[in-house]
Amino acid sequence: MDNNSNNKKRSSLLYCTVLAALLVALDQFTKHLAVLHLMDKPPIVLIKGVFELTYATNKGAAFGVLQNRQGFFLLVTSLVLLVLVYFTLRLPETKRYLPLRLTVCCLFAGALGNLIDRVRLGYVVDFFYFSLIDFPVFNVADCYVVVSSILLAVLILFVYKEEELAVLLPARKKNSDLQERDEEGRK
Repeated sequence: MDNNSNNKKRSSLLYCTVLAALLVALDQFTKHLAVLHLMDKPPIVLIKGVFELTYATNKGAAFGVLQNRQGFFLLVTSLVLLVLVYFTLRLPETKRYLPLRLTVCCLFAGALGNLIDRVRLGYVVDFFYFSLIDFPVFNVADCYVVVSSILLAVLILFVYKEEELAVLLPARKKNSDLQERDEEGRK
């Protein structure tokens, strides 16, 4: 890698780190407000029969599944965070990959925001509640995870070509190159 490429990589990583830090700070701040203003208090109804702010704790995964499996969540979340860092480092420093980079950064922030709660408190603080559909209580980090997961799926399925995503998994690209050469050799 040349010096310019290294500088671009460092700059990109710095921007992603700052964005993730800001998103995590916002998540943690809103959870702090939920503890201060909602814990042991009646819900704050914003739209009657539709949406309210209520304090809840979640020792499980999304929507309360797998309750009381903190060790499992710490391990899985840590692995997901490492994979996201790896993917971020593998992405080329071009505008073409900016949407993918930002989406991965937001996914990272959501996972980290809830991981911080699990490590610090042993549970995740939730406070958004759509009473109209009795949707499980959730938080800002959950919004990051859900929205970025949907965007990631859209980007992978409809925006980037398979060859463009091959940069994330260089071993796969090498294997497909070897297969192509083997097939050409057999002809």
